[in-house]
Amino acid sequence: MCGIFFSLSSSKPTPPTQETCDLLQKRGPDSYKTHTTQKDINAQDGVSSPLSYYLTFTSTVLSLRGDHVYMQPLVDPTTQSVLCWNGEAWKIAGERVQGNDTERVFNLFLQAVDGDQKGSLERMAEAIASLSGPFAFVFYDAVNSKLFYSRDCLGRRSLLEGFDEDENLKICSICDSASVDYFKEVGTEGVCTIDLTRYQDPSLSPKKLCHIKTLPWSSAASPQADHIVCPSYLPPGAVTDKRAKRKSIPPMNTSLPTEQPPALTTDSVFVKELESKLRQSLELRIQNVPEPPGYIAGQTAKTAVLFSGGLDCTLLARLSHDILPLDEPIDLLNVAFENPRVAAAAAKANQQKPPSSPPLSIYENCPDRITGRSAHIELQATCPGRTWRFIAIDIPYAETLAHRDQVKRLMRPHNTEMDMSIACALYFASRGQGTAQTNPSAQLPTSDTPSPIYTTSSRVLLSGLGADELFAGYGRHSVAFNRGGFKDLIAEIDLDVSRLGSRNLGRDDRVLSHWGRETRFPFLDEEFVAWVLRAPVWEKCGFGLPEIDATAGIDSEKLALRLVALRLGLVKVSREKKRAIQFGARTAKMETGRSRGTDALS
Repeated sequence: MCGIFFSLSSSKPTPPTQETCDLLQKRGPDSYKTHTTQKDINAQDGVSSPLSYYLTFTSTVLSLRGDHVYMQPLVDPTTQSVLCWNGEAWKIAGERVQGNDTERVFNLFLQAVDGDQKGSLERMAEAIASLSGPFAFVFYDAVNSKLFYSRDCLGRRSLLEGFDEDENLKICSICDSASVDYFKEVGTEGVCTIDLTRYQDPSLSPKKLCHIKTLPWSSAASPQADHIVCPSYLPPGAVTDKRAKRKSIPPMNTSLPTEQPPALTTDSVFVKELESKLRQSLELRIQNVPEPPGYIAGQTAKTAVLFSGGLDCTLLARLSHDILPLDEPIDLLNVAFENPRVAAAAAKANQQKPPSSPPLSIYENCPDRITGRSAHIELQATCPGRTWRFIAIDIPYAETLAHRDQVKRLMRPHNTEMDMSIACALYFASRGQGTAQTNPSAQLPTSDTPSPIYTTSSRVLLSGLGADELFAGYGRHSVAFNRGGFKDLIAEIDLDVSRLGSRNLGRDDRVLSHWGRETRFPFLDEEFVAWVLRAPVWEKCGFGLPEIDATAGIDSEKLALRLVALRLGLVKVSREKKRAIQFGARTAKMETGRSRGTDALS
């Protein structure tokens, strides 16, 4: 995980504000560096002095690949080309990347722009097409005076763009402004390019001169001339042309059953292959994680899970057990909030209980805490040789208020009540600070016998995000099927998946990364997503399938994943209901009133 800042100015170098510098260093605590270069362009009239434009690059680094810290921005001494990279290139051209990926990506880009200028754009597109993994980057091709910047098509890394008060172009991992109006998310529709040789009028600012061209991404076998497509997203055997390539979200299998589909079971071919594919995605993300600062072998963790006790996160935890060494602890981060409205109701209920009954804990009675404790017990039972450290992250209302402005600052330009309720939960979960318990049967700490505060050492967090979109896990999927059968269900899933890149992953990245940790999404691996989308819908969920004894009591939503959980011994977890984080952790509707989730924050 890294922080990126870039600016283009016609008057002087424009570094990030001090506040932005501080926030970028929270994302990348291992190194901080700024590089400034000047681009001189001949004036349009051919007589005036050359025009000067200043390009400022700032990068911070959270080092999670290789045997040492690779400081950024990377600058090529020969061409003066520059790269700011925030990503994980798990594979390049289908080959797994061992060690640090930043230098590999930089060399790949340098090779692409070396040679005749006419073909450099296509070669750059092909280079980007070869990358597999989440990313956001800014690359300056000094040879051809072109700027490239982009996010991956799923939007798993944050990158914002906008013009400041002085009309300088800025591109940054977070908002470099006190206003939400100046910045927007860089789109996930393609790769943005700027030809700096167009800047030839001294009377115009970069904003008026800046012509940003987007090379759209495509998943078609025969894209339009200016589209970019990636063969790895195409069906097996598809023939592609030799034009520039890059990946969009692949098309979904929209076929309808011609007869009654068979029931899904733990022995279904798709279910077995699903377990294998998910395991492969997870291996890329948790193997060879370097030791974090202060690491003590056998005691502290390299990997932690954002853990509600629900199906998706518990399944990732269970599969991680099969991949990681047995003596390596896994931290389970479970967050619960003091919600004043809920606390008032609990206090009233306590008054009505017999004096001998223990009072209801506002944290232990949060829905996600209840399921989290239950899943911890089941993980310990199915994988008894592992140290599963359950970290109960209890957030008093006063602490929520104390951090509210910081969360609001990080999630910009998102600015609604729902954004805040979700971002708060992610922010404190990522901080990873609470009371730790490794024995799920032990007595819980009380106000009279508090446990010492523990902070996870892990710099890698696992998230189950993406499973609901791919496997029909939302309530609206059930509504769609009841309304129009498989046809409407497919349309609803297709809409959810198509919007992944434009929804909230950028917001989540800005909030989760604030504590110097990187969140990884095994369900959003490109190859995994493509494989799932190629499968017919009735292999992924249980809607319209015959009822059998083996799946009695198991919901139709995400049935294939539930059956994988059953295969791995997670009987109770396989039956857990879907619950949004803001309701499970109780960050929603903390104040009395009639505010709605879509209301803008004041």
